[in-house]
Amino acid sequence: MSAELHQMGVAGLARALRERKVSAVEAAHHHLSRIRAHQDLGAFIAIDEQLTLSQARAADDRIAAGSPAPLEGVPIAHKDIFVTADLPTTAGSRILAGYRSPFDATVVRKLAEAGAVTLGKLSCDEFAMGSANENVAVPALGFDHPVPVRNPWDTGRIPGGSSGGSAVAVAAGLAPGATGTDTGGSIRQPASFCGVTGIKPTYGRASRYGMVAFASSLDQAGPMARSAEDCALLLSAMCGPDPERDATSLARPAENFSRQLAGSLDGLRIGVPKEFFGAGVAPGVRAAVDAALAEYEKLGARRVEITLPRTELSIPVYYIIAAAEASSNLSRFDGVKFGHRAKDYRDLADMYAQTREEGFGDEVKRRIMIGTYVLSHGYYDAYYLQAQKVRRMIADDFQQAFAQCDLIAGPAAPSVAWKLGEHGGDPVADYLADIFTLPASLAGLPGMSVPAGFDGGLPVGLQLIGNYFAEAKLLNAAHAFQQATDWHLRTPAGF
Repeated sequence: MSAELHQMGVAGLARALRERKVSAVEAAHHHLSRIRAHQDLGAFIAIDEQLTLSQARAADDRIAAGSPAPLEGVPIAHKDIFVTADLPTTAGSRILAGYRSPFDATVVRKLAEAGAVTLGKLSCDEFAMGSANENVAVPALGFDHPVPVRNPWDTGRIPGGSSGGSAVAVAAGLAPGATGTDTGGSIRQPASFCGVTGIKPTYGRASRYGMVAFASSLDQAGPMARSAEDCALLLSAMCGPDPERDATSLARPAENFSRQLAGSLDGLRIGVPKEFFGAGVAPGVRAAVDAALAEYEKLGARRVEITLPRTELSIPVYYIIAAAEASSNLSRFDGVKFGHRAKDYRDLADMYAQTREEGFGDEVKRRIMIGTYVLSHGYYDAYYLQAQKVRRMIADDFQQAFAQCDLIAGPAAPSVAWKLGEHGGDPVADYLADIFTLPASLAGLPGMSVPAGFDGGLPVGLQLIGNYFAEAKLLNAAHAFQQATDWHLRTPAGF
């Protein structure tokens, strides 16, 4: 059994644990050994084996007592953007070096209450700013210097970002499931590049309390795992109102998404936006997505041509709004209260300047500068206010589309994963890779990426977008596709 543990996924492992075919301690040991064996991928930045095994033993006791929670004993890992009381939190930045939170993020707490065992913290782009997981400023496990996370399908390529560590951990079998965050596509794009399943719920479905903020009106937590069934289990535990801690948390009760996976797809209308199939989409990606849509038609769904006319505007709109909110959110990192503080400075203002110069990476500085500029007097109306107006129009485009269809489908990214360093010195190239994920984020809609084939041996993700609170519909559609195909079961050679 132990040789197959990392291939079982969240749902399969949860069943095996409940049936006592395997112990939580055995599952924890197995995954910890794989983490150590594959440190070269750079996915993990911190583990605590004693903590993990202690949680696993407690899970075994609850299983033996006949009172297991839905995820009892299942080992998962957390993106290092979620604060944890028992493990360090850096958000991938030098400015938070050595920081330990006095509390757990709500998502971390809720998963623990559902019985999950924590394997460790996962690498991410600094403050979740990036599309490649190359903007990392803290050392990964087994390294004494920062390293980019490597895609297990081709270790010379990026895994996508900012939740690249989460995607790699699942794809390489280092963890059956992981948490991620999606601000402009940071769950869906790395899920696509690494051949795993990931879902971003409706904005406000999962609490942002304890999630280090990048762009508060966009950031949303979600799970990454092998399958839609796995994601349904994790998302059921993660979601729910958190009114005392997060004012943006929606007063909508948690759902058991796993119970809604057996629905038929007969008559399901899948909208296909023409803007998602333009000249910028790689031919191999287009072919894989077209084949996936043909499979949906075999399952009883109907393809509907739609338009999302402001898709291209999502890039400038997002990089104005997100940068503006980052400029505000990151002002708290000043060397006074926590994290890094410069050693040499003349006065308070110089301490602020020196601390931020040393602590923030280039991409973070770039976005802070853009955000400060667009919020400044004389430019607020010209940039930030106009971006918010177009954001509203993008959301309206989706509502017009949903009058014609039930779900929207297309590529999660215009290409497969590119080579490490290929976009070096050209941040705009990274930004353009998010063109298909940004619109749903700006509208606050749920979206997911489902493995749908390969292009040149590298995974291609099919993006599914639903209307507000349509997570169950998305997961059911993804599950039906995965019952008919085996793309989500493919694993990189050697893992």
